Amino acid sequence: MTQAIKILLIEDEHDLSDNIKEMLAPFADVDQAYDGEEGEYQATEVPYDLIISDLMLPLQNGLEVIKDLRAHEITTPVLILTAKDGLDDKVTGFNVGADDYLTKPFHREELIVRVQALLRRAGVYSDDHTLQTSGLEVNLENRSVVAHGEVLKLIGKEFDILVYLIQNKNIIVTRDQIFDRVWGIDSDTTINVVNIYINNLRRKLETVGENNLIKTLRNIGFILEATDE
Repeated sequence: MTQAIKILLIEDEHDLSDNIKEMLAPFADVDQAYDGEEGEYQATEVPYDLIISDLMLPLQNGLEVIKDLRAHEITTPVLILTAKDGLDDKVTGFNVGADDYLTKPFHREELIVRVQALLRRAGVYSDDHTLQTSGLEVNLENRSVVAHGEVLKLIGKEFDILVYLIQNKNIIVTRDQIFDRVWGIDSDTTINVVNIYINNLRRKLETVGENNLIKTLRNIGFILEATDE
C-alpha cells in the first residue's frame, strides 16, 4: 500500500468502516473517524485527497460537516454514504458541497469505481499508478522513482514527501501541511523533521541533476517548481 493517496472515512458503524478501509487499502491510506465532530476536526488538520462521509452521524451529521468544511474553503472532494435514497437527500447533499452520493448497501466494485473517479477528477489518481514531471517518473504501486533514466533510491518518508510535492507542483505547501500529510497529526515527532527530510531529498535529487527542483520560501513553506515534459 502506498501513502500517496490519503482518504478520510467518517463512518460510525465500526465494522462497516473497517470493511471500507480494507476495500480501499490496495491504493489508498485511509484514516477513520467515528462521529461528525471528530471527522470535521481531522479534515481541517490533514490535507486529504478525498473524504467519505456517512450522512447520519453522532454529534454532527454529514451534511453539517460538509457545509462547515466548504465554509472554511476546504475543497476536498466528498463522497456521501447513507442508507437514505430519497431525491431530496441527494439534492441537499449536492447543494452543500458533496461531489457524489452512494446509497447503502453497495457493492465493493461500485465504491471503488466512484472513489477512483473522484480521485481521478482531482488529479491524484491514474490507472497506471505513475506520476511524471520534470524528468521524474514516480511509480505509486512499487514506490520507485526514475529520474532522467536513473533509479533514485528514496526511503519511505522521502518518497511520500516527493509524491505530495509533485501532486501539488507549482503550489506552495507549508511545513505543517507536509508534516500532517506524511507523519500524521498524532505523531510524536517534531515538525523540524520536515526540514531534515526535505534536505535529504534535495541531496538525492542533485545526484541526478535536479539542483533546484524544490525551493524554500522562507517562513512560508516549499514549492516544487516543475515543467511537464
